Amino acid sequence: MLLWSLQRGDGPLIVDVPHAGTHLPDAIALRMTAAARRVPDTDWHVDRLYGFVRDMGATLMAATHSRYVVDLNRDPSGTALYPGADNTELCPTRAFDHAPLYRDAPPDAVEIDARIATFFTPYHDALAAEVARVKARHGYAVVLDGHSIPSAVPRFFDGRLPDLNLGTAGGTSCAPALERVAASTLAGATGFSHVVNGRFKGGWITRRFGTPATGVHALQLEMTQASYCDERAAGVYDEARAAPLVTVLERLCVALLEWRPR
Repeated sequence: MLLWSLQRGDGPLIVDVPHAGTHLPDAIALRMTAAARRVPDTDWHVDRLYGFVRDMGATLMAATHSRYVVDLNRDPSGTALYPGADNTELCPTRAFDHAPLYRDAPPDAVEIDARIATFFTPYHDALAAEVARVKARHGYAVVLDGHSIPSAVPRFFDGRLPDLNLGTAGGTSCAPALERVAASTLAGATGFSHVVNGRFKGGWITRRFGTPATGVHALQLEMTQASYCDERAAGVYDEARAAPLVTVLERLCVALLEWRPR
């Protein structure tokens, strides 16, 4: 199975979805618990939510393999994204609810290195090639890293998460003017709460690719799954519930496509 799907566009925007994949290679799945094989921590349907970008001329890239194989949005060195907080690992050993993922021994350092070489590095090389292609065409590139999560996950945050969580690595991964454009779009989304650089400030993809000085601007949008589906059955897409959110995402992507660096 291919490690990602890719629909290229000619515009300056790349939407990247690293956690919507559900595939587990047999050699890994056979070692996992029955609950883990259902991949409950998937960013369900995020690639579908952004499916419209192809008609806008943007690029859409989405991973096909589960984050349980290797987390494409974590620092491959193992450095925690959020020091002092509970962070998921590069090769997770626990689900979001702390349940163990493996029936026996989790992957050791040798296996983790092999997964980086087999799954992580090819994906990042391909994404880097898309960023380079877009930048060569336009002189700059905008990367929107798309994610979702249940609205309540006590392991990671207290209470209920805002619906739309924009992260720019504390304002360092994109031009301030682009952050303002994105934040203003989300602030105008009727019926949705939002925050900028709250609990989720942007993962490894945002931080790696977001280098405004070189003309590459990256943002992360973490959305609550309650915004577009029933979290008790998150694997089931709810088109009626998703429609208002898709409208917001369309407005956001139009704004990102129309923005120009000074």
